Amino acid sequence: MMERYKNLGGNSNVVAYEIGAGEITVQFGDGSVYLYTNQSAGAASINEMHRLAVKGWARLK
Repeated sequence: MMERYKNLGGNSNVVAYEIGAGEITVQFGDGSVYLYTNQSAGAASINEMHRLAVKGWARLK
């Protein structure tokens, strides 16, 4: 189940996210959905995306 993204910075195109083991699924304002994984973005980036998504700040590549 996707969580609504808080967008505390006010300028993100992210509307929702779902965190999984070694991955994060992100839904953007245009309806597109992208799956970032440890393999596609690197484990350190995924961990940071998890942290920022929960806080409401996006920094997606």
